[in-house]
Amino acid sequence: MNMLKLSWKYLIAKPLNTGLNILLLALGLAIITVLIVIQDQFESKMTRDAQGIDLVVGAKGSPLQLILSSVYHIDFPTGNIDMNDAMALSRNRLVKNIIPMGLGDNYQGYRIVGTNYDYLDLYNAQVQEGSKWDKPFDVVLGFEVATKLGLGIGDNFVGSHGIGSSSHEHDEHPYTITGILQPMGNVLDKLILTSIESVWYTHDDDHDHGKFEESVAKTGFPETDEDREVTSLLIQYRNPMAAVQLPRYINSRSALQAASPSFEISRLFELLGVGVKLIQGLAIVIIVIAGLGIFIALFNSLKERKYDLAVMRTLGASSGQLFIHIVLEGVILTVLGAIVGILIGHLFIGILVMQNDQGAISTLSASVFLVEELWIIAYAVAVGIIASLIPAWSAYQTDIAKQLTKS
Repeated sequence: MNMLKLSWKYLIAKPLNTGLNILLLALGLAIITVLIVIQDQFESKMTRDAQGIDLVVGAKGSPLQLILSSVYHIDFPTGNIDMNDAMALSRNRLVKNIIPMGLGDNYQGYRIVGTNYDYLDLYNAQVQEGSKWDKPFDVVLGFEVATKLGLGIGDNFVGSHGIGSSSHEHDEHPYTITGILQPMGNVLDKLILTSIESVWYTHDDDHDHGKFEESVAKTGFPETDEDREVTSLLIQYRNPMAAVQLPRYINSRSALQAASPSFEISRLFELLGVGVKLIQGLAIVIIVIAGLGIFIALFNSLKERKYDLAVMRTLGASSGQLFIHIVLEGVILTVLGAIVGILIGHLFIGILVMQNDQGAISTLSASVFLVEELWIIAYAVAVGIIASLIPAWSAYQTDIAKQLTKS
């Protein structure tokens, strides 16, 4: 007697009850799936994007805002800092390398970042087409920017003032695309990279076009006789002692602010952890309710099938087979619920990504399946077994003579 096939037949005999139990369980498991996938991808992305950056220096303000704007490019900068202060910091004996950043403009929501070649080297980025910028207003596009905007080598565009969408365009300073980066799977994919000089000249009032043909600084700080500013600095330590001394020195003895990416992101995840736990608690409540629903459905179904179970016994089924038969029903329900829940979770993430072309959510991928999701199925099976134990035990104790006499 095929108990698995028989259990399935009994479930599809009542499609409404079966579908409702599967859906209720799937909703709870979908929430857990979304949390697991988003948390894993955010943590891996945060770690990947901050790799090699020991310290970020910028204007006074929120340390977390400084990290989010300068490392992950998902927030507004805290302000600009004087380049003389930045250059003085670069000569500190504790600094191994310092990368200047100039922020403040965008093109169709993608941020234009003024920097030097060291920023590309930080992520081991390679140019897939064309070449790196060599003059002011030459730009290199991240792979996703070029793909989504349909831009290629030699195309021109005009940047807009501000980090988000803006109506004020710098019409007098069009950019020329000289290169497109290879897909990196990190923050570079969503950036438009150019020189620090490009950012400066974009906001100049005199529009001296003669200097637009000059070569730009490939590394370090550009040479200039004018008072200039940069938005932030990405710093690499020379030795472990710098982690102790340099942030304290910058925060206490200068007009600058120093923030550690690893510390600030850890603090961010700690703050978000409270909300995640609350959502997880809600999901667990839904799953418990679904388990109770499965228990009630099996128990009520058992009352109607006492005679059927007695007939099965007369046809040669053992008490143990009846027990397994009921347990299998619970397991089938929860396995289906787990599969549907995981699919709903990934579908939800896919919809979120489609509705958010830019920002932190756009970096997620709905097609990534984690090993942890197998534990969701195992958890669902455990719920199914627990919910079906009492009805299965009742089936195990079926009295053949009593049930057949009642009929």
